[in-house]
Amino acid sequence: MSKRIDVRNLNVYYGDFLAVEDVTMTIEPCSVTALIGPSGCGKSTFLRTLNRMHEVIPGARVTGAALMDGQNLYGPGVDPVQVRRQIGMVFQRPNPFPTMSIADNVLAGVKLNNRRLGREESQDLVERSLRGANLWNEVKDRLDRPGSSLSGGQQQRLCIARAIAVKPDVVLMDEPCSALDPISTLAIEDLIYELKNDYTIVIVTHNMQQAARVSDKTGFFNIAGTGKPGKLIEYAATDKIFSNPANEQTERYVSGKFG
Repeated sequence: MSKRIDVRNLNVYYGDFLAVEDVTMTIEPCSVTALIGPSGCGKSTFLRTLNRMHEVIPGARVTGAALMDGQNLYGPGVDPVQVRRQIGMVFQRPNPFPTMSIADNVLAGVKLNNRRLGREESQDLVERSLRGANLWNEVKDRLDRPGSSLSGGQQQRLCIARAIAVKPDVVLMDEPCSALDPISTLAIEDLIYELKNDYTIVIVTHNMQQAARVSDKTGFFNIAGTGKPGKLIEYAATDKIFSNPANEQTERYVSGKFG
């Protein structure tokens, strides 16, 4: 299922404002890519371009190309809804549907895609997805309880189960642990490490220790000042970024000298 993404000279605009400038990078399949950098430097904006989620904001547009296994996600006739089926998204704060049961939360994306499932197939998909999110053993006896009854860390894993239930090729995560305690954060990090066996994963994080722990490659974004576009300053193997970066801006950021 895992796919490679090639980003070439990607620019992101909101109306006339250039928010992210000229990003070129290759995201390898079955790997974790972390995006780090100060607030407002375009990390999350760039992440959302990979499944065309930024387009929900009026006036947002992209130039350049993002290719998944050679197909331009922004090519003529490409349906953004289909792109979002292939490239799932997990947001900063857990967002289970509060009136839905745990099981129905897992199935929500599948049903939104107008896929009809029989009872047995639904049960199998719920179990498989919750096992994939390392949540099954904790909730298997209360699948009819509301998703909102779970703890914060469990809710985030439920959202990951919902994302992988539609069988995407890529999973994007926008600061998935920022609202979680250290124990829940560790559970998500362990899960990310396991998921990369089957998915291409891109994660935005402000936690540099987390980036160092979970990712294979890291991209450092920075911004020259208010009103300037965010830029990808350096992209390399994670151990190189954190031990021997090529760019002085990267070195200053990862060593804590930034700002």
